[in-house]
Amino acid sequence: MDLRFSPRDEAFRAEIRDWLEAKLPQALSRKVAAGAELSKADFETWHALLAGKGWLAGGWPKEYGGAGWSPVERQIFEEECCRVHAPRIVPFGVNMLGPVLIEFGSEEQKRHYLPRILSGQDWWCQGYSEPGAGSDLASLRTSAVREGDHYIVNGQKTWTTLGHFANRIFCLVRTRAEGKPQEGISFLLVDLDTPGIEMRPIRLIEGGHEVNEVFFTDVRVPAENLVGAENQGWTIAKFLLEHERTNIAGVGYSQEAFDKLRAMALQCRRDGRPLAENALFAARMAEVECALEAMRLTNLRMLIEAEARGAAGSAPSMMKIKGTQIRQEINDLARRALGPAAVPFPSELIEANLPHPAPEEYARAAHGAFNNRKLSIFGGSNEIQREILARQLLGM
Repeated sequence: MDLRFSPRDEAFRAEIRDWLEAKLPQALSRKVAAGAELSKADFETWHALLAGKGWLAGGWPKEYGGAGWSPVERQIFEEECCRVHAPRIVPFGVNMLGPVLIEFGSEEQKRHYLPRILSGQDWWCQGYSEPGAGSDLASLRTSAVREGDHYIVNGQKTWTTLGHFANRIFCLVRTRAEGKPQEGISFLLVDLDTPGIEMRPIRLIEGGHEVNEVFFTDVRVPAENLVGAENQGWTIAKFLLEHERTNIAGVGYSQEAFDKLRAMALQCRRDGRPLAENALFAARMAEVECALEAMRLTNLRMLIEAEARGAAGSAPSMMKIKGTQIRQEINDLARRALGPAAVPFPSELIEANLPHPAPEEYARAAHGAFNNRKLSIFGGSNEIQREILARQLLGM
């Protein structure tokens, strides 16, 4: 398979690059580059710019308002966005729920929800994990009991990313208690303004507020909000997780982080010489760079093959494992490059008047080292991904 970019692909890259240079707000780009926490307004600004251009949902078919891009074009778009420090597209509506509705939703659900995702009228969050049901998702206990034209939902979800920005949540709920756990799960769309829902913030180790826990007490959800058939939720969940795990790999974002690391290694000094000239550190950087290039090519091949045969197979699990390992290794090398300066409190660095790199770069390295520890856990932990690979590829 020829994985080189064609002249047509490069022309597409030039179009993306020109538009980004003209339209991406510089203040927003600087904020992303510094690793600052983005506000809801920041995300909405970027969302609106992409939606206005028709580039928000690159992978959706054109008939549903997407760009209809090929896998190669989607990779090029991510690479160019990362290069100029554009905000990441919040994935829950565009990259997770959208494909689910296109594949499993009713025509009424598609007509109602897909345009609202594109317009930004609906901001979705994900209700999968629960206390005691994270990687072992089939153990979830949040229940949905059918009463007439409604489901009555009771239970708790946790690690709900950016739920405090959202007005809707898609949930896995238990609609049947007997039989195999996977066969009693359904996929439900819930309005967060419904009475009986409480959202509480979870503070992260570096002090940020990114995730939440959500409590449901006798929440009445219209039965028409069921996606697919009752008890079909496990099939839908696996379909969605394929999209999530591929997204977690974040090839473009790893490349951007590695470029920062390379610049840092030239800037930071040990024994009067740039750290990049330290043999051990240079060897570790070279190892990461080779792994990153291999992942980029594997990711591209996976996307092309998935498009051709309609299923990604075991590839998302492999990409999830390798992608998260590479990103965490880059974070670790950045922390090692900074040494004692890699602390989570940038105000202390500013007061200490430490030399270059700039204090915001120290904060970025510290934040990444803390925040990206979760990458190998969410979306199905790497241990679970290895079990999936053992079953699918080795028959174990």
